[in-house]
Amino acid sequence: MSHEIAALAITAGSLGFLHTVLGPDHYLPFIVMARARSWSTTKTTWITVLCGIGHVGSSILLGLIGVALGLAVSGLSAAESVRGSLAAWALMAFGLVYLVWGLRRAVRNRPHVHWHDHGDGTRHEHEHAHAEAHVHVHEPQGSMSLTPWVLFTIFVFGPCEPLIPLVIYPAARHSVWGTGIVAGIFGVATIATMVGIVVVSTLGVNLIPTRRLERYNHALAGATLLLCGAAIEFMGL
Repeated sequence: MSHEIAALAITAGSLGFLHTVLGPDHYLPFIVMARARSWSTTKTTWITVLCGIGHVGSSILLGLIGVALGLAVSGLSAAESVRGSLAAWALMAFGLVYLVWGLRRAVRNRPHVHWHDHGDGTRHEHEHAHAEAHVHVHEPQGSMSLTPWVLFTIFVFGPCEPLIPLVIYPAARHSVWGTGIVAGIFGVATIATMVGIVVVSTLGVNLIPTRRLERYNHALAGATLLLCGAAIEFMGL
């Protein structure tokens, strides 16, 4: 391995980690959706990995196509910017739809009190939510819904801005091994950081007592996705 590729590999690992930590869109969607839809740690991990592969892989593919066509870094950066806007708006749209659905579900599942009289003259009350009993389950345990695939599609459009210049340099020098090493290290660093943050945060969130807010879990998840997309598009996160 040449000194240039070694330096790029170290840079790729560092940028992969920082790029992920500083971008809440890399982990917040999985944390809130895992909580709202009661995903297991294993399921959450696999969904995060799948989306991470789509996220990194699409940028690697774009970079290699750019090299093959002889495109400049500036042209590829412009393409990444367009992809970033598409991903942000898609995340906002999904978040808004999920927020509305979550609010509707929360209203229908509003608990109310039933009084019961007994023959011995005693009377007691209990809290009940009809929607909890009658609304069908949207994602039973052990099944897959459309939600992971919607997230995957959004992440495929989401760009890895630091990756393009890193991949173009060794590829332009016709170093296949260098290109693979740099792209691989960036990808592993990005996905490993995503999984680490998601798993630790999800386990921590599950320890927080939120019984009173449980019926708003879906609405809160939708609001988080909406704000996350808005932060990407309007604040450049």
